[in-house]
Amino acid sequence: MTEPMQSCFAERILSADALLKRLSTLKSAGKKIVFTNGVFDLIHPGHVRYLASAKELGDVLVVALNTDESVRRLKGDKRPILNLFERSKIIASLESVDFVTSFEEDTPLEIIKKLMPDILVKGGDYTPDTIVGRKEVEEAGGKCMNLQLAPGFSTSSIIERIIKASQLAHK
Repeated sequence: MTEPMQSCFAERILSADALLKRLSTLKSAGKKIVFTNGVFDLIHPGHVRYLASAKELGDVLVVALNTDESVRRLKGDKRPILNLFERSKIIASLESVDFVTSFEEDTPLEIIKKLMPDILVKGGDYTPDTIVGRKEVEEAGGKCMNLQLAPGFSTSSIIERIIKASQLAHK
């Protein structure tokens, strides 16, 4: 039996190679490709707002997720909370997201160079100098943009609230 969410969004979750083929066709048709990346663990309103704002910058929004191994290297053994398969399904279900892919490295540089989006987007917690892939995208004629983050939302703060609530419940 196929899980409903899996069948609904399977065409939106692609390997980098399959995505490259799809994007080539879309670029040939004059579509602007917007790219962003991250862990996107425990999806919250800040993520939803950020991705909707990113989509407004072009025609097609691609979200590249860190693999579970990459997340563990970057954030420690207790992360991610949701595995790549689960995170991919959730992100793919968002109206603003057209495609989801993943990358194993600690930074998205290789997948950015492979896909070469028209617009590279990161959150306002990055400065232009710290955005991985900015140089490559701009040298190819693309743009790099920062979007404001929704104040008060972060996965780390949600995890802290869950831990505190659990500790209070056990007292």
